[in-house]
Amino acid sequence: MTATQTVVVRISGRVSRDDVPRLCEELGAELLRAGATEAICEVGGLAPADLTAVDALARMRLTARRLGCRIRLRDASPELLALLDLIGLTGLADPG
Repeated sequence: MTATQTVVVRISGRVSRDDVPRLCEELGAELLRAGATEAICEVGGLAPADLTAVDALARMRLTARRLGCRIRLRDASPELLALLDLIGLTGLADPG
């Protein structure tokens, strides 16, 4: 059985459009550095839960997938979960 390497990334406060490329670059670098196969994004401090934040999370998901990794959310607010559901990205918050 192969162990899964996991990195934890924290996103808090307001996410602007200008933050998105940096967040993706940092995630990709951390996944490669750690040799990880999974990233957990702690988003409990993310405020507000808006479409820019959802865009950032979707792009981070693409970054992880390109590296053969998966991404999951931890501590997502009900508002963020509702937005993810509305645009069909419910799987990001799936704990399994």
